[in-house]
Amino acid sequence: MSGIINRCGGAALALAMIFIAFPASAQEVSGANTAWILTSTALVLFMTLPGLALFYGGLVQAKNVLSVLMHCFAIACLASVLWLVCVYSLAFDEGSGLVGGLGKMMLSGVSFDTVSGDIPESVFFMFQMTFAIITPALIVGAYVERIKFSAVLLISALWLIVVYAPVCHWVWGGGFLADMGVMDFAGGLVVHATAGTSALVIVKVLGARPGYPSQLHPPHSPGMTMIGASMLWVGWFGFNAGSALAADGSAGMAMAVTHISAATASLVWVFIEWKKFGKPSLVGVVTGMVAGLATITPASGFVGPIGGLCIGLLGGFVCYGAVVLVKEKFKFDDSLDVFAVHGVGGILGTLAAAVFVTTELGGAGLADGMTVMSQLKVQALGVAATVVWSAVATLVIVYIAKAVCGLRCDDDEMDEGLDLSYHGERDYNF
Repeated sequence: MSGIINRCGGAALALAMIFIAFPASAQEVSGANTAWILTSTALVLFMTLPGLALFYGGLVQAKNVLSVLMHCFAIACLASVLWLVCVYSLAFDEGSGLVGGLGKMMLSGVSFDTVSGDIPESVFFMFQMTFAIITPALIVGAYVERIKFSAVLLISALWLIVVYAPVCHWVWGGGFLADMGVMDFAGGLVVHATAGTSALVIVKVLGARPGYPSQLHPPHSPGMTMIGASMLWVGWFGFNAGSALAADGSAGMAMAVTHISAATASLVWVFIEWKKFGKPSLVGVVTGMVAGLATITPASGFVGPIGGLCIGLLGGFVCYGAVVLVKEKFKFDDSLDVFAVHGVGGILGTLAAAVFVTTELGGAGLADGMTVMSQLKVQALGVAATVVWSAVATLVIVYIAKAVCGLRCDDDEMDEGLDLSYHGERDYNF
């Protein structure tokens, strides 16, 4: 009997030594977290296809709706392939403080068993891919109804490599902004500031639609826009809460404040319109919702309900004012308000995170050694770096595209509508 006990004790000791040498936390995959990120991945893709496509499609003229849907769908395909080929590696592989390396090209070194934290790296790869899909798709709203399809593809491809990948690495891939302690939970800088800034640059070079601003065409289907906006709202729960990369309290609070901010900004926007024009519009109420979502995105995992409410108020008021400033003051034909809603919202939320993260306002608390002012300085530096790089790099990309394939459609093509002139189809045949 004593021999059996000794053998059992020896086996237990050997097993314990194995677990000491190979910690379970470094080897095991969390089924709960993996299931949540798989779900979030589907939700974020749902934001682009069909959410954003329908949201934008309803806002243009009937003769151009298919072109907008085509832009969103084609960008989703293009971004997916580029993400596999090199963009994921540039964003998340080890490299310098400015950009990642090429060690993960074509998912090199990633197998069925490779993990990222406590989820499979393939799941992390897919989740981050959906962000890379929606970000250039957001820019579509700025240049609708007047750009060549070939230019859309070339600009989007170069933009993902030259703008999105480096900024993603700076913030989420261990780059210099991450080292500084910048707070961007789900993409205020990586997604919204980059897309909004680049949209304004493209619009400036491309020029306005014929007759702008005296001749404006109302949205052909506000109902379609509302349906797309509703899909964006639902999908945004995966966008923000999924960025916790775990099924935990951070994800739960991110979901809660995302919803609060969206609802608050939506009400702010529609009441401003109601007072200004005498009638509340469907397009206005859903645009306010998107402004609230964009503004809460960078702060969503750091702030509490008070922050969600206040950031929604700020997003509604400031983004509405930005729309008026961009279109009426500066006469930029940012057709579907990409800069005013996404760019301004993302920047505003990034700065507001430094204030509402404090425990006094119900947030998760500042990092050790940080004050509101020191964190605000870091946030402002992050905004400045992102905006400057996005603007300069996009300007170069646009002129490359202009030289290679041209940017602007002919007047006859615009008059006929891009659906027929570029894709040989109509959305409505009656």
